[in-house]
Amino acid sequence: MMHEKVKSGFITIIGRPNAGKSTFINQVLKQKVVIVSDKPQTTRNQIQAIYNADDCQMIFIDTPGIHKPKHELGKVLNKTAFNALKEVDCILFMADASEEFSTGNRYILVQLKGIKTPVILVLNKIDLLKKHQIIEQIETFTKEFPFEEVVPISALTGENVDKLLEVIKNKLPEGPRYYPLDMVTDHPERFIIAELIREKVLHKTREEVPHSVAVIIDQYKKRENSDIIDVYATIVVERPSQKAILIGKGGQMLKEIGTLARLDIENLLGSRIYLELWVKVMENWRNRINVLNQLGYREEPK
Repeated sequence: MMHEKVKSGFITIIGRPNAGKSTFINQVLKQKVVIVSDKPQTTRNQIQAIYNADDCQMIFIDTPGIHKPKHELGKVLNKTAFNALKEVDCILFMADASEEFSTGNRYILVQLKGIKTPVILVLNKIDLLKKHQIIEQIETFTKEFPFEEVVPISALTGENVDKLLEVIKNKLPEGPRYYPLDMVTDHPERFIIAELIREKVLHKTREEVPHSVAVIIDQYKKRENSDIIDVYATIVVERPSQKAILIGKGGQMLKEIGTLARLDIENLLGSRIYLELWVKVMENWRNRINVLNQLGYREEPK
């Protein structure tokens, strides 16, 4: 099966934070492999998601949203996103169609100039717009860059997503299936579990906490003679005040985060989970290169 010739290739999705890149990938795969929240810069790693059909295999590279970095972590995220443009078969520039064209969008498009790879404009969130507004946005964006194709979609409702997949398929060369048919991501389960826990922190906390959080899986082990998997994880924050917020009164907040994360992890693994969470303070971790490396936020090799 791996050696059959199909349309296959690598597609980088690039765009501003909150453009809907992760929602799109989950919509395509019909399952959750990438975490989603309404807070910018939710995606921190270059995540490969694999879509299989009878006649094609698409490997999507979901990148961190490009933004003006305020610390070393931000710089690493931007480099990771731009490095993902190299040696791919197609680039999706995804933009939130419900927002005005921004200097942030222009900045990314300037970086794309001179790249020979086909660039498709994906205007997302059209479920929030009327038809004439969509046409106006298409005109605005196409004045800025010579896109090969323009596809308006709603990643949330799935509108026009099948059409976009058809457009992408036509850009891909013939080749092998790079991954087995039952594989949906190249990331190990430990990584996805850590991300699911971080997603629940993002959902449950406000401005002071979200971007100061990282998650380390300390232990991930199946119990002997049991179908239960034990997961022990540490949530890393930058300040004692954030630790207090995450633990909550009488440990209530941490308990809620754990309950929500456990349900998602059980869905992912199809197994019962025992999840135990700790919170640890590592001051200013987002600016400490050695700590960023330890937490897995390394720049991708060039």
